[in-house]
Amino acid sequence: MVVTAVEFVGVVVITAGVAWALVRFVVDGVRFRDAAVFTRIRLTLGRFLTLGLEFQLAADILRTALSPTFAQIGQLAAIAAIRTVLNYVLRREIEQEQRQIAAPEGSR
Repeated sequence: MVVTAVEFVGVVVITAGVAWALVRFVVDGVRFRDAAVFTRIRLTLGRFLTLGLEFQLAADILRTALSPTFAQIGQLAAIAAIRTVLNYVLRREIEQEQRQIAAPEGSR
């Protein structure tokens, strides 16, 4: 039950991020058509995805902690590795985009 609740929170976070990004894309994209606007939308979506993936990983850890078998531990290791790489890549992308936004217009 707890595992399902944590998984659900992860799904809600990701779904909320996608919905927010879609609305911002339609509203701001039509009004401004500026690359910086799209970068901010991508950054926020990336943060939602990272947080949602963290909840999903937590649910996998809880599931394995409750009834560990060697097969489940192996699956958890693979899932954790994949999600850790995804989170790392997303964080690097977010940091790079933040630096680009923070850079003065003339230095781009």
